[in-house]
Amino acid sequence: MGGEWQYGELGELVDFTPKRPLKKGVIAPFVAMADIPENSREIARITQKEFKGGGSRFANGDTLFARITPCLQNGKIAKVSELSGDEVAHGSTEFIVFGAKNHEYDQDFLYYLARSPIFRAYAESRMEGSTGRQRVSWQALAEYEFFIPPKSDRKTIGRLLASLDDKIELNRRMNATLEAMARALFKSWFVDFDPVIDNALAAGNPIPEPLQARAKARKALGDQRKPLPEAIQKQFPSRFIFTEEMGWSPEGWGISTVGDEVETTGGGTPSTKQPLYWEGGVHAFCTPKDMSLLSSLVLTDTERHLTDAGVKKISSGQLPAGTVLMSSRAPIGYLAISNISVSVNQGIIAMLPNPSYGPFYLLCWAHFNMDNIKDRANGSTFLEISKRNFRPIPFLLPSGPVLDFYNEQSAAIYSKVLLIAEQTAELTNIRDTLLPKLISGQLRIPDAEKLVADAI
Repeated sequence: MGGEWQYGELGELVDFTPKRPLKKGVIAPFVAMADIPENSREIARITQKEFKGGGSRFANGDTLFARITPCLQNGKIAKVSELSGDEVAHGSTEFIVFGAKNHEYDQDFLYYLARSPIFRAYAESRMEGSTGRQRVSWQALAEYEFFIPPKSDRKTIGRLLASLDDKIELNRRMNATLEAMARALFKSWFVDFDPVIDNALAAGNPIPEPLQARAKARKALGDQRKPLPEAIQKQFPSRFIFTEEMGWSPEGWGISTVGDEVETTGGGTPSTKQPLYWEGGVHAFCTPKDMSLLSSLVLTDTERHLTDAGVKKISSGQLPAGTVLMSSRAPIGYLAISNISVSVNQGIIAMLPNPSYGPFYLLCWAHFNMDNIKDRANGSTFLEISKRNFRPIPFLLPSGPVLDFYNEQSAAIYSKVLLIAEQTAELTNIRDTLLPKLISGQLRIPDAEKLVADAI
C-alpha cells in the first residue's frame, strides 16, 4: 500500500444526506426496492410517482445502498445513471444515498466500496432492530474506518472496475440479441408458421381464420420478405390441418407429447445438515435462485456444490452439459441451458436434448408454451408444475429436414452465446477478485491496470 493512503472515516468522502430539492406534489422519477436487481449495478425500472416528502432523494452518480435485511445481504446496491441532466429522483426510505463530496474522483469508487465484501460485512454488523427487520443507519456507515487512497487512485480504481462492468454489460446485451434471434426464428417457423403460410399463399391454398391476419401481413410485405433458401422452403408444407391437441398446424407434421419425445427428469436436495454432502463439494448444484441471477440463458456455475456423496443422494445424479433447465415452482418459468454437468433440486424440471431436438429448440419450445405449462400447475402455498403434469403437454413434430436446419442455425448462435457467456464469467471473476484487493490496497494499481487491459 502506498504511503499516501490515509486512515479515515467514510464520512470524509460521502454526503449521506445530500440536498436534493423536490417539492411535495411533484411527479418525479421513483425507484422502489423491488426495482433494484440483486448483484447488479443497474436500476431495472424507474417509474413516475408523486413526491409526498421524506424518503431518499438522489441524482445521477449517486449510489443507492439497501440498508434493510435481507436486501443488503442480497446485494441490492445500484449506481444511478439513468436520469436526465440534473433531474432529481426519489425512492424507498430503505435506501441510503451515497452522494460523493467530490463527484469527479469518487462516484465510481464509492459504488465499488459499497459493493465490497468487507464493507457489506461491516454494514451487517451495525444493523439494529428486530431479527426480521433489521436496519443499518447512515450514521453507522459514516463511521466506517479504512485506509483512504489519494483522490487520483480513487478515480483510477473506480475507472478500472467500471470498465470491467461496462464490458460485462456489453456482453449481456450481445447475448440478449443473439438469444432474441434464435427465439424469433423459432417463433416464425414453429409458432406463426410463416414458411407454411408463404407456401400456401403461393399455391393458392386456404388460410385458416386464426392465421389470416398473419397471412395478410406476410402478403403485404411482398418482396420485402426475406426468402428462405429454396431447399429449405420446399421442406415446409403448403396446407394446414386442424387437430384437437394443437389447433391449426402444418399438414404432415406429427403430434406427440413432450414426455414421449424428450427425456425429462427432476432432482432433490441432499440434507444440508450433513457436511458429507457439501463440504469441499465440486459438483454444480442448481436451484431456481441460481437461474434467477443469470444475465443470459447459459448456466456456467452455481452458488453451491455437492460432493460425490451428495450427488449420489439425487436420483438424477449429474446431468450433462447442454441440458435445458426450467424452474417448476417459486416461480415457474426461469429457463437456462447448462454449460456444465449439473445436479438440480426439486424446483427444476430438466429436459435432455437429443439429435432431433437440440437445447435451443427445447428452450424456445418451453418459452412459447409457458402459458400452457403454467395452466397445468397447481398448489395451495405456491404454484408448481409436476413432471407428471408436464410430460403430457402436446408437442409438435416438424419434419426432419426442417428440424435439422433449425438445429444447425441455432447451434451456430449458441456457440457465440456460449463464448460470450464464458468470457463474461471470466470478467466477473476478475472483477470480484480485484474489487476487495483494490479497495484495501492489497494490489498495486499498475498490476490491476495490466490485468484489466489483458481481460478486455
